[in-house]
Amino acid sequence: MIDFRIALKAVLGAVLICPAASSLAADVDDGDTKPAVPTMYLDLRTYYAQIPAGSLAFGFGHPSFFNAVQTLAGPNSAALSAGLPSSKSVNVDLPFTVDVTDAVSLYAGVSGSSTQFGGGGWSSFDITSWNIGFQADLYQQNGGRFPTVTLQSTITQSIPNGPLTATSFNNILEFKYALDKDETRGLLAGVQHTRVDVGNALVRVRPNTIGYLGGYYQWPSNWKFTGRFGVQSFEGAQLLNLAPIQPFTQPIVRLDLDRMDDNDNRLFGVTAEIMWVPKPAYQLTLRTPLYAVRNSQPLPDR
Repeated sequence: MIDFRIALKAVLGAVLICPAASSLAADVDDGDTKPAVPTMYLDLRTYYAQIPAGSLAFGFGHPSFFNAVQTLAGPNSAALSAGLPSSKSVNVDLPFTVDVTDAVSLYAGVSGSSTQFGGGGWSSFDITSWNIGFQADLYQQNGGRFPTVTLQSTITQSIPNGPLTATSFNNILEFKYALDKDETRGLLAGVQHTRVDVGNALVRVRPNTIGYLGGYYQWPSNWKFTGRFGVQSFEGAQLLNLAPIQPFTQPIVRLDLDRMDDNDNRLFGVTAEIMWVPKPAYQLTLRTPLYAVRNSQPLPDR
């Protein structure tokens, strides 16, 4: 279990470290102007997911484990003696995001969900977790020969705290190589590692790792398509007295279609994700940022 104050100190430390690192990535002309107020927005994301029985679907950055924890700790836990059933869920993420510079973003917020298990009724919509994190370009290509290197790190903890409190640590390291000066098309490669800690000795969740390749293309109309294709390796889990969730190594696909503005701010986005766990699990994401302050600084591609 992790204390919220410790997580907050870690991210505040990133505020001090990451701007210094980004200043080494690219020189800024003395004549360049910087915005007086950073870009700030509520990065509203709505997910719909279908997960087969006996499975946990981590995927790209939004593990289903927190829905399973809420079920195991809730009134429906007695019905799960035969194993974790298939599920459908609607999740809403509400991270408030601040783009400190064009290379560093900080975010913190809460997530809520409603879940249907085994063809039963939908649960009430409840706040199920909080999250805090940052994204930083450790190196920016800026027309050079070496790709942009981006690190994203997120801590997520289930709500409410209790004997089944789960905390996930999700880290993504991505390399983006632009093929043209305007960076409207390019190649991607990356790795994501997720670790989940649970405050109960009877629950063990081993790490999940994704390695992927991909690319992106942005049309003159500012529609942008991004594809990521990779392999997900999950080392297995044991949830109380349920049947063990076996390890697997299977394909994973994520496709993004975004509408950008002339300054590369995202206006709207749709993401389709298919992950084999080992049976197929599906997730559809609608991304609709709500801007409090917007300026000409481009948003990072998360």
